[in-house]
Amino acid sequence: MAKRVDNVLFLCTGNSARSIMAEAILARLGEGRFRAFSAGARPAGDIHPETRALLRSLGYRTEGLRSKGWEEFSGGDGAAMEIVITVCDRAAREACPVWPGHPLTAHWGFEDPAAFRGPGAERRAVFARVYDRIESAVKLLVKLPIGSLGPAGLKREIDAIGRR
Repeated sequence: MAKRVDNVLFLCTGNSARSIMAEAILARLGEGRFRAFSAGARPAGDIHPETRALLRSLGYRTEGLRSKGWEEFSGGDGAAMEIVITVCDRAAREACPVWPGHPLTAHWGFEDPAAFRGPGAERRAVFARVYDRIESAVKLLVKLPIGSLGPAGLKREIDAIGRR
């Protein structure tokens, strides 16, 4: 029997920090059960330098990560998503496209570290704190028995992760 692999898309407005972190974390922790993607409603065009620096300091390869628009995934040409998670409140309020395949959608709100204006050490601390929160949420996602929950149960569990 083929091993189930779920495609998960993390959405943010700029796709430069939170959604990029979530993509990288799930790609690492997903244990071959997940394929991680990220996109933005209005992509910044580049990954925030602090995001890239943090991920590299934690041993992530960042060469393949890029800021991109969600239209790459909303048409019929891209990979079909099983789960779409907004990771910022602004993206959650956006008029999202209709996703092919009607994936489960959820919202996990995290503060925007890219919006922080302050000294370098404080900025790095904000990025690290947001990373830790996202990592905790992704770890809970990875532990879910996705195949045995059913659509309603899976929706309930993924929504609950976002309320922690």
